[in-house]
Amino acid sequence: MYALILAGGKGERLRPLTDEVPKPMVQVCGRPILWHQVRRLADAGVTDVVFLVGYLGEAVEEYFGDGKEFGIRAHYSREESPLGRGGALKKGLAALGDVAGPVLATNGDVITDADAGQLVADYRRRQSENPSHAASILNVPMVSPYGIVDAEAGGTVRQFREKIPLPYLINGGMYALDPGIRELLPDRGDHETTTFPELAAAGRMSAVQTNQFWRSVDSLKDLREVEERLAGEFTTVADRMLS
Repeated sequence: MYALILAGGKGERLRPLTDEVPKPMVQVCGRPILWHQVRRLADAGVTDVVFLVGYLGEAVEEYFGDGKEFGIRAHYSREESPLGRGGALKKGLAALGDVAGPVLATNGDVITDADAGQLVADYRRRQSENPSHAASILNVPMVSPYGIVDAEAGGTVRQFREKIPLPYLINGGMYALDPGIRELLPDRGDHETTTFPELAAAGRMSAVQTNQFWRSVDSLKDLREVEERLAGEFTTVADRMLS
């Protein structure tokens, strides 16, 4: 089974860590974010990973090489100029030729305990019922970035709560895709504002919700929280830079 990883992000909010490597190569507990992703994907049955590289893509190629050391076969789809996430996925899918689905795809900055195998199972079940089914996507609860204040009608504050899940779900940035979806992807642009709304309107997309740990590493704060989750409390690169 193939997986595509969007690995060309610049990660400007993670500078200076991203001055010499792309965002997905920032280290978490001594290993690049991509290393953690590849390990999870291999556990889900992925044999071939296509890294969709752009900004400082040579750092990804130098680290993973042919992929043998990491239990996969590594391939690379290189952007000469930025294509956007949708364009990068289209280019990567086109390079696969006529492979059978599903193909997993994920943003290169996500760390999660969610089982990609559940996406694959959902995709296969739904496509057996509806051959036009094109995508199963991971959904995760939206967590409030601010502390929640619980107060009575009269104004008396009863408690403060941090990191409370809100009654909304967000796109977790991981998908099981029909390879034929490439015909619907933009040559340049974002699939989440073009292709995915079209699929949803046509009833060709499903969501798999998870309550497992999930974090998109967009800032030094995110990096610190992920490292604490994976390795317990210790002094990290992010801690030192934020102090």
